[in-house]
Amino acid sequence: MKFNTKTIHGGQKHEEATGSVMTPVFQTSTYAQSSPGIHKGYAYSRAANPTRTALENAFAAIENGTHGFAFSSGLSAIDCILRLLNPGDEVIAGDDIYGGSYRMFTRLFQKYGLKFQYVDMDEVTNVTNAISSKTKLIWIETPTNPLMKIADIAAITKAVKAVNSEIILAVDNTFATPYLQRPLDLGVDIVMHSATKYLGGHSDVVMGALMVKEEKLAEELHFIQFAAGAIAGPMDSFLALRGIKTLHVRMQRHCENGKAVAEFLAEHDKVGKVYYPGFENHPNHNIAKKQMEDYGGMVSFRLKDESKQAAFTFLENTKVFTLAESLGGVESLVNHPVTMTHASIPEAERLKIGITDSLIRLSVGIEDIDDLLADLEQALNA
Repeated sequence: MKFNTKTIHGGQKHEEATGSVMTPVFQTSTYAQSSPGIHKGYAYSRAANPTRTALENAFAAIENGTHGFAFSSGLSAIDCILRLLNPGDEVIAGDDIYGGSYRMFTRLFQKYGLKFQYVDMDEVTNVTNAISSKTKLIWIETPTNPLMKIADIAAITKAVKAVNSEIILAVDNTFATPYLQRPLDLGVDIVMHSATKYLGGHSDVVMGALMVKEEKLAEELHFIQFAAGAIAGPMDSFLALRGIKTLHVRMQRHCENGKAVAEFLAEHDKVGKVYYPGFENHPNHNIAKKQMEDYGGMVSFRLKDESKQAAFTFLENTKVFTLAESLGGVESLVNHPVTMTHASIPEAERLKIGITDSLIRLSVGIEDIDDLLADLEQALNA
């Protein structure tokens, strides 16, 4: 199947009892057994639920994986990956990652004996030079949140595996979605999504996803999820599955509107810098052009007035763009990383990589582009 067909039919089958085209919500915790240990594939919904199974099959299909896993949140999916490791193991991560990931790494798992290094993944050698005998995981986020940096997934994977083929490579593919890039095809071991965002697409569910190809790794992840219990419920699974069926058409509009917004901001006299990988002057544009189908609906920018007050004035005056956490829904959202998504990162670390008081992140929705541009114009001149 081509991708646009996979979003609708990938891994899916009509419900057997009634022929229902859409997978029903199996709102149940337990299942009848004909004899102890003899059942129809389902015993208890922490292990598996038919609605979640349908979603997980869709997850696997759209990332060209063999196994998918639906979690109660994106962070619980990351937590599951880190539980593959042991005290003393080391993780190499990008220097610009989601604030919640950074908080989990530094305030939870460091306490349990894991060690983390943060490197600029613009250069592959920055990653390989950081590898030691204790390195067990490479954590790649691309495009990054919020500075829209692009890491060369295939090049990093090839270089790392050449050093040590046992190191696990995982990619947070939330910003791009499998519509734009499929990291498993580029050689990584695990793909992670905050399915709350583009996969769900309607700001009505909180969920995480993991996709893999390798059977043994899938078994380990399933055991951790089963044992720790961070599962997605059946109603949330139903909503996310419904969202995936329109992913391709939503992403087309997100990409179109994102490009128009980025171009508008780049020409505006109140804007100092725009972070958008579709621009030829973006430092990682050639990598983005090579590994992505398009450039997505996420755009960050800095105002020429670098004060926090100038940013707040803009943020408090948008009318179509909603000031809120999260991203990837059909509606346009605006976010202030310093005080919202990246507030857990120490100021010195934020400033080192360029997350300043005037940095603003946009999740460009699928509204009429004229309304979005008019809203930005009036807010910039407020």
